[in-house]
Amino acid sequence: MSSSKYAQRMARLSARIFGEVARPTDTKSMRVVKIFSGKPAHLDPNIVDYYPRHRELKQLMDGLRAHGLFRDEHEDFKDEMRKRREARGKKRICALSSPGGKRRAKENKK
Repeated sequence: MSSSKYAQRMARLSARIFGEVARPTDTKSMRVVKIFSGKPAHLDPNIVDYYPRHRELKQLMDGLRAHGLFRDEHEDFKDEMRKRREARGKKRICALSSPGGKRRAKENKK
């Protein structure tokens, strides 16, 4: 049975008002409709307000590296350069990396 033109027009109007698809569409077009009906990426707090937990990730990766389960090539390079520097007799003394280093660095400025 076909419904009257008035019923069809009212159904389309109702669909437009409530944000539904007004006319029957295939699945490919429905996928596009679903994408555009979602929240825009620049307004989605899950995307905009995402900041990885750098400190926790660094600690986890350092622990895995200590157990030999993770290979951090940059840290390996820094270790190798540090070893070569010490072998040449040029051990670097950094005031900020040693315990109480920040306090000593401030004292040295005065």
